[in-house]
Amino acid sequence: MPYITGNHLAIGYDGKEVLEDINFEVNKGDYLCVVGENGAGKSTLMKTILGLLNPIKGELIWGDGLENNEIGYLPQQTIVQRDFPATVKEIVLSGCQGRMGWRPFYSKEEKALAMENMERMHLQSLAKRSFRELSGGQQQRVLLARALCATRKLLLLDEPVAGLDMIVTAEMYALIKELNDDGVTIIMISHDITTAINYADHILHIGKKCFYGSKDDYVNSVLGQKFLMYSERKEEENEWKN
Repeated sequence: MPYITGNHLAIGYDGKEVLEDINFEVNKGDYLCVVGENGAGKSTLMKTILGLLNPIKGELIWGDGLENNEIGYLPQQTIVQRDFPATVKEIVLSGCQGRMGWRPFYSKEEKALAMENMERMHLQSLAKRSFRELSGGQQQRVLLARALCATRKLLLLDEPVAGLDMIVTAEMYALIKELNDDGVTIIMISHDITTAINYADHILHIGKKCFYGSKDDYVNSVLGQKFLMYSERKEEENEWKN
């Protein structure tokens, strides 16, 4: 049974639909990339999966032992987040808060888990550094380690490479792929479709027209070809402006 099934799902705010009739599956070990035009509803879908918004219609079904509180989340970074006055170790440890219940202190196991995930993200030497002093790529690795402390099952990543340079972007994609190869299921929103599609095995395209299926089927579909051409053209325009 899939981890998550969207069955004729309609999403939105305050009872007003942003998008309707979304159908998809996320199985254990999948790498699903969610794409679509700006304003199509990608972040709204993420918030619905996280339980921050209720579906307006249809079903969001959980299965294969996954609970909706067993999801690690890496949101888009804001200026406030980048300037957060805490150490790397403190931020990574905070990912264990969902495990603590009413306990006021972290357990030895939780501290060990935080250290394991800092090592996984190559952050050991930065443990005592202030988060605000780090580069954008280092900050994203810290937040990814934090998300891994929340779960070993499924990560939701919202534009994880936004604002990063080409080299750091490539490193971030490689880290995410490594996690997926180790068995972590990935759902990632990305505007960088031409690169992200190289890593994903399934694509969910949402907007006026929707698609869910394998990466190969998407690349060969009319919708996929049009969107890839549109994305490449936008990238060329942005490079010309810069």
